[in-house]
Amino acid sequence: MSIKKLKPFISVAGIMLLLASAAMGYFSAQRLSSIIPASDYEDKGVYSFVPVRVLPVQVENTGATGRARRMNPTKTVYVVHYRDTSKKGYQWKFQAATRETGQKIVNQRIAVERRVLSIPADKHSYITIESEETAESYTAKLQQKNIMILAFSGIYILLYAATWGVILMKRPRKEAPAS
Repeated sequence: MSIKKLKPFISVAGIMLLLASAAMGYFSAQRLSSIIPASDYEDKGVYSFVPVRVLPVQVENTGATGRARRMNPTKTVYVVHYRDTSKKGYQWKFQAATRETGQKIVNQRIAVERRVLSIPADKHSYITIESEETAESYTAKLQQKNIMILAFSGIYILLYAATWGVILMKRPRKEAPAS
């Protein structure tokens, strides 16, 4: 296959990647600006959570494309529900690969240690994170992830613009006809 036949596909792929990169950069910047500062979390401590049930949940089918997505706009995932053993009312959910895997987790009733961080500004809101994490490490990890996405998006946009700049500079210029 010659390079001339591939040019239209390369151009379309480049434009699609440019649009995807711009969208990822935009949403990453939005998420970065909406991260709650570590100082706004109140550490409630580490709690033990035990699995109590597995339930099917319908979610958007983001893995399929084209006709498969139109025919199956949702898919079923299985969520294992955990409750804290101290009866404070904290819950945590984990998405299992299959119903059988989720049921196996529930049947084993193995306790999981999770740190609970409450959000005082948002009444009765809390998150659970790994027990060894802190509010600072959790927010730092979120910030790092979003900064990396933003950086890669920006790099691609700059490379795309630079590539087109080089292409346009190399094209021969048409001179205006002399009158």
